[in-house]
Amino acid sequence: MTTRQERLQELLREEMSDILRREFKDPRLGFITVTGAEITADLRHAKVFVSIMGPDEEKAQNMMVLKKAEHFARQALGRRVKMKILPEIEFRLDTSVDHSVRVLELLEQIRRDEEDKGT
Repeated sequence: MTTRQERLQELLREEMSDILRREFKDPRLGFITVTGAEITADLRHAKVFVSIMGPDEEKAQNMMVLKKAEHFARQALGRRVKMKILPEIEFRLDTSVDHSVRVLELLEQIRRDEEDKGT
């Protein structure tokens, strides 16, 4: 990955976070955090990773709203950032937070089981 790609990914993450927080006014959208972004080498496609708090049904609804907002997000990005090629935006659910929580729960369960065996 080039330095330019890395800079653009960070810029994309920051701008998308700001766009979702300030410009996107859909009441169905819950608490969303932009966790990262990936942009292809040709700069034509970008994935924006989001973390969504709440139950699975709420996550699915939020992802549906974001999917429909991809064109709006691209237009908003175009108003903020001057680029020869404006990437197509695709929102993706970042499940790493959920995975981390599950790992911590399992470790805690192992610790409790070890304590129970010791007594």
